[in-house]
Amino acid sequence: MAKSSLTAQLAAQILDHIRANDLPRGQHLPSQALADACRVSRAPINSAFKFLQNMGVVRFESNRGYFLAADAKELGALKLVNEAADEDDAYFEIAEDRLSGKLPAQVTESELMRLYRLPRSRLVRILNKISQEGWIERLPGHGWEFRPTLTDRTSYEAGYRFRATIESAAVLEPTFKINTDAFRAAREQQQALLDADLQKLSRAQLFKVNTELHETIVACSGNEFFLDALKRVNRLRRLIEYRVTVDRSRLNRQCREHLKILDLLEAGDAAAASAFLRKHIEGANLLKSPGVEQRPAPRRRKDPA
Repeated sequence: MAKSSLTAQLAAQILDHIRANDLPRGQHLPSQALADACRVSRAPINSAFKFLQNMGVVRFESNRGYFLAADAKELGALKLVNEAADEDDAYFEIAEDRLSGKLPAQVTESELMRLYRLPRSRLVRILNKISQEGWIERLPGHGWEFRPTLTDRTSYEAGYRFRATIESAAVLEPTFKINTDAFRAAREQQQALLDADLQKLSRAQLFKVNTELHETIVACSGNEFFLDALKRVNRLRRLIEYRVTVDRSRLNRQCREHLKILDLLEAGDAAAASAFLRKHIEGANLLKSPGVEQRPAPRRRKDPA
């Protein structure tokens, strides 16, 4: 079994905290206090909260935070870490099989349950996650259809060139205005990666954190066309990005470059930020593109008897 993700580990710690303190339904769960207790930043704690929200353990209220959706006794012996690891394995196996052409464009839940030996409840959680990420959609009944994605090195590199063009232009828009709260959150996430999380987060989590930073910057342009275009290309490249062989030794530099982009924008130097942003994206393309086709698809599980 693969090692559990940091998010799942933190979710399990929060669950233990709820039980140990016999917290009642509706109890507010302060992210900073839990971050301090777990010795991490608020960003991974918030990821754990979202994980728990999907499990029905907590609920989110806008501008107020997360609250317990069930009391400690109602949670019973709910386990999170092992299931999360299993789901992470199955998630990436589905992604790899789709990229390699082993899965057709349309599939049914019954077929996927048989192929990946998953109970329906766990499969549905995985499919809902994939749906939220935008690379599959539900059909009437129990059918699902995969959406188009970037599938080879040529389209992958074209996506990076497109991003370099629109992101560097977005920060030069006359309507560009920094979202202070969003920039602060982005800084916290990048600093969390530098402090401890680079070696712990899964490929999916790293992709999420970094795409959110770039989309946050482009959203500040005030031009919805730039943001819509970026979200679309990010959705299309998600699967092939997961397939890239990741050299985590370079992620420290990537985080520091992200922080420098934020620094330049907050200093009001849009021209320098635009030039550096383009250089940053083009550099990432050069580092990643050679590894796009190097990761082999995993061996398919044998069909159960």
